[in-house]
Amino acid sequence: MSASTGEQGDTFYDQIGGYDTIATIVDRFYEGVATDEVLRPLYPEEDLGPAAERFTLFLAQYWGGPTTYSDNRGHPRLRMRHAPFKVTRKARDHWLLHFRAGLDAAALTPEQDAQFWDYVTHAAQFMINSFDED
Repeated sequence: MSASTGEQGDTFYDQIGGYDTIATIVDRFYEGVATDEVLRPLYPEEDLGPAAERFTLFLAQYWGGPTTYSDNRGHPRLRMRHAPFKVTRKARDHWLLHFRAGLDAAALTPEQDAQFWDYVTHAAQFMINSFDED
């Protein structure tokens, strides 16, 4: 469960600036989630900090960083972990809106941004588990 390494053996995680860059993306993402009328109800915790930390660790591991996420939580099982929540196309769109803000805050190269965006748009589509209109 990680992205491939670059030509010189460094990972995408390393190429984009490691943990600090991932944390920037996730922090901006959760700034948007905190006030989003569609997404905020999907986070049962009052404090979004633990969710942000899990997401940061997941993305860090996915892109070739430390395996802290799996060491602490096991296999990501994304669809299973999100199954209790109604993830609609509208929720996907809101999620992508806030993730786009996170990527913009990270100021990646156009190539890095495109690679990251490609992954998250596919992942967001994959997470839809309800076609009920909101």
